[in-house]
Amino acid sequence: MRLIARFALDKLENFEIIDVYESKIERQSVDKKNPTVKSLMSKYPSAIWMERKIKDEFGIEFEGAFDTRPLVKHERFPKHIYPLRKDFNKKEIDFTVFTPYKYEEIEGDNVFVVPVGPIHAGIIEPGHFQFSQAGEEILHLEVRHYYKYRGIEKMVEGKKVNEIKKIVERISGNESIAYQIAFMDILSQASEIEIPNSLKQKYFTLLELERIIHHLTDLGFIPNDAGFGAALAFMSKLTEEARRVMAKITGHRFGFGAIKEEVEIDYQELTKFIDYLKKEVEFFEDWINDIASLWDRFNTTGALSRQKAAKYGVVGVTARASGVELDVRNNLFYKNFGYKMQLGKKGEVSDRFRVRIKEVLNSIEMIKNFKTDKKEKLMLNEFKDGEYMSFVESSIGELFMYMKIKDGVVDRFYVRDPSHINWQAFHTTIYKDIIADFPLINKSFDLSYAGNDL
Repeated sequence: MRLIARFALDKLENFEIIDVYESKIERQSVDKKNPTVKSLMSKYPSAIWMERKIKDEFGIEFEGAFDTRPLVKHERFPKHIYPLRKDFNKKEIDFTVFTPYKYEEIEGDNVFVVPVGPIHAGIIEPGHFQFSQAGEEILHLEVRHYYKYRGIEKMVEGKKVNEIKKIVERISGNESIAYQIAFMDILSQASEIEIPNSLKQKYFTLLELERIIHHLTDLGFIPNDAGFGAALAFMSKLTEEARRVMAKITGHRFGFGAIKEEVEIDYQELTKFIDYLKKEVEFFEDWINDIASLWDRFNTTGALSRQKAAKYGVVGVTARASGVELDVRNNLFYKNFGYKMQLGKKGEVSDRFRVRIKEVLNSIEMIKNFKTDKKEKLMLNEFKDGEYMSFVESSIGELFMYMKIKDGVVDRFYVRDPSHINWQAFHTTIYKDIIADFPLINKSFDLSYAGNDL
């Protein structure tokens, strides 16, 4: 049974831990005088970051945990401040004495450490990668994030539901449409109103367009990081054209503000573009298939076995490339519009690359099938107090969103971005690959820093 999320609530008189599995939800009340619960780390590796995050933000200890190091709190973050407790209301905090972070490192003759980040060349977000090396071979990698911790969960507390829309849609730029759909799904649940099918078709049209844009970017960068820059030039042109189409439809290149109660899409223009895009992607696939030196780099590199992918509970392209049949879209509604699950076999860079190509072509097919002339509007009612959850398949993978509404305002908001799961499995794919393959493997995962560092 897969663990989807583990998170905490401050209910004033006590804490509550909520564990969301594929087939059930479990709740545990936690005494505030002795805030301790049993750890799930040994059984579910994906719980490691979830529990370390809870400990940092709520001060809850996990009995039996083998990794109790800080996650969110970096070296100068005050130890006894718990920012997601209800009684924490400061706007600013003072730095405290520097406490070194103990990295996981391999020791031995001729083993050395290569620290990479948190500041990187190019325009990417902050993240630290600590390599233990023996010559060219990587023996171990620790991924460390939360350099851009924004306190989003705290930021939205106490606000009216409609006031947080612009914050939610900007959590992770590559997944803005997915975040908006999850949020709208929660609003419809809280209103006890069903989203009309024609409106769903328009939402999912934009979701697939967002997926195409993200995959096109990766399809350019993966060969580029293996030394074939022409692929990046080719795909950068297509990516830019797709972004302009997104801007024309929604008014924004990243689709901010796109998912509303009423959506208009010019399918004639969109169909013209995706017909052109299909030919370009098919040409690209033939072109790349003939470059043997690229596949020599892609094959056997960054392998994530099906067994290990399941153990870590990975999601999205990363899971499917390892042969794990996991996709929120694998339902009757999507299948009626042409959805087909795309799977790899060995979980190597080559599998993740091929799955992305297949998914782009399948998204193109679905967008054509989603076409509708119906103009239905979602009429939201007053939002009722309660707890609501939503799942959306973003371009990275399964996005889980939770919101508790109390007295008409947001009492607790939590997101488990797909990257929060997949980053934890990333280090397992890199053992005995060479450090020069790190950018290649990293891009084949293409995870979000912002979605992880809430």
